[in-house]
Amino acid sequence: MIHTLSELAARLGKNQRLLGLDVGTKTVGLAVADPGLIVASPIGTLKRTKFTQDARELGKTIRDYSIGGLVVGLPLNMDGTEGPRAESVRAFAKNLLERPDLLGWEAEIAFWDERLSTSAVERFMIGEADMTRKRRDEVVDKMAAAYILQGALDMLANQRRLAAEADEDERDDEDYDDRD
Repeated sequence: MIHTLSELAARLGKNQRLLGLDVGTKTVGLAVADPGLIVASPIGTLKRTKFTQDARELGKTIRDYSIGGLVVGLPLNMDGTEGPRAESVRAFAKNLLERPDLLGWEAEIAFWDERLSTSAVERFMIGEADMTRKRRDEVVDKMAAAYILQGALDMLANQRRLAAEADEDERDDEDYDDRD
């Protein structure tokens, strides 16, 4: 099922994690969140072959890491519209939803705007990490998946913080009303 990110996080069971996907034409970068949904860590790259085999590999990762939801990077155009790459990613997600037998799980998915994620990661790897081209090629997809997932986790953390502040303000208002 497709959800908003907040809905997806609310559906997670105890100790379930989110798996970030950077879906490309040749590979799928993978990153996993810690159980507290604070930090995203790159875990690998899935070389794309046939969908059936790709989904089975993804299912193994889902089981190995106690995944409760997928955050799939959606490559929007700079103006926010969806082009052929976004359509391809949506088709990949739709196929996952239609084949729980391959995943071993009823997929729970949220999309995350991934504009410029790969280029941001590449800039970091060139400028800050001073990686060789060969090494960048080996890690860019899983690092992009971590970048995508970390953006989603940061948004969830911000939502939790705002909700906690609103609850605190409400309690302060109740305390003030009790003094009248």
